[in-house]
Amino acid sequence: MTDKDNITVLYVDDEELNLFLFEKSFESVYHVVTALSGEEGLNKLENYHKKIIVVISDMRMPAMNGIEFISKAKEKFDNIAYFILTAFDYNEEIENALDKKLIHRFFTKPFDISEIQEAIDDALTQLDA
Repeated sequence: MTDKDNITVLYVDDEELNLFLFEKSFESVYHVVTALSGEEGLNKLENYHKKIIVVISDMRMPAMNGIEFISKAKEKFDNIAYFILTAFDYNEEIENALDKKLIHRFFTKPFDISEIQEAIDDALTQLDA
């Protein structure tokens, strides 16, 4: 699954500016779908789940944080690579998610485009294996 044109990434963040920046940063490499909340992210997964193979979520969002969203998403869609992107420091909740293999990795904001691309490529290699 190395053809990047076929890779659809769902990015979930409660701030529209962050969604815009992420989409502009990656639209030349991946097909990007965005959602403004965990609930909207779950709806997008329902509608696009045959295409989405990578999910990146903000950690701190109202109603449902990134780990809660990914936990719910992974119950139904577990053949997807999940990541957290946060403006906050590494914490126990992220550590637990990594230990339980709920997420592949976490990234900090502002994000590093090449770091995220490398992590996506690594995760897709693992999913294909």
